[in-house]
Amino acid sequence: MPIAYEVFAKIDIRVGTVLEASEAEGARKPALLLRIDFGEQLGVLRSSAQLTRCYSAETLVGRQVAAVVNFPPKQIGSHMSECLVLGFPDADGEPVLAVPERPVPDGGRLW
Repeated sequence: MPIAYEVFAKIDIRVGTVLEASEAEGARKPALLLRIDFGEQLGVLRSSAQLTRCYSAETLVGRQVAAVVNFPPKQIGSHMSECLVLGFPDADGEPVLAVPERPVPDGGRLW
């Protein structure tokens, strides 16, 4: 279904660097808790992401990721998620992160 560009432009997708990652203890579905730096304008946001099949917490720290940053915060279990980390399903349906091809400044907006 086609949408107007104005609809797409309302979705704020930014790049940020993962500062911290840890396993979500007691989560119903295995997930990682992330603290992501989106630069000076947005600062650090938290996210809960079901990435445990393809990524460990240690491999995510220092990596850049793309995320939607203008959804309202969402309570996920005992954690508040402030952004939605983006990815694509692999052949098994597991999320593979959507990342920039090379380093870019944190907070940069997807055009």
